Amino acid sequence: MKYNKIQDLKNFSLPSNFRGKGKITVQLWWLVSSTLFSWSPQFMYSFRVSLLRMFGAKIGSNVLIRPTVIITYPWKLVIGSNSWIGDNVKIYNLGNIIIGNDVVVSQESYLCTGSHNYRKSTFDIWQKEIVINDESWIGTDVFIYPGIIVGKGVVVAARSTVTENLIDNNIYAGTPAKLLKKRLDS
Repeated sequence: MKYNKIQDLKNFSLPSNFRGKGKITVQLWWLVSSTLFSWSPQFMYSFRVSLLRMFGAKIGSNVLIRPTVIITYPWKLVIGSNSWIGDNVKIYNLGNIIIGNDVVVSQESYLCTGSHNYRKSTFDIWQKEIVINDESWIGTDVFIYPGIIVGKGVVVAARSTVTENLIDNNIYAGTPAKLLKKRLDS
């Protein structure tokens, strides 16, 4: 009787141009990220933003990004003006991540745009864009799934897991995140 493997990683292959840049650029970013970016003093926000822009990130003015933030591919990152990215945030942007104006992504949060197809033995990798609209606050230690759109003015409570799109001007909490109430009465 022949055994069919459920997961056969020797047959895994990365889709063409999945990273969006060549191997040398990817490796150079990882070197810069793990040295100049992460070693920069806390107050050097504009220096870190400049490094990200040099690698293709589109970032507005007055953006605060802590040195402990991990960004996989800056060329797949857009951040509007006056936004803050807190300590130890992981921006796993295999796909694009678009963060609007006046957004706070609090410490330890994880924005994840990719995963694998567990139904295929080749464990194919895929990505879907994440959008966090203006004036939203992502609380500490929040996980956001691939393909999510966070509406304008949304608050996501600490330690929540976002598995579905979130509607404007609401507060969500839990795993999975559920609607609690309006943020502001209209």
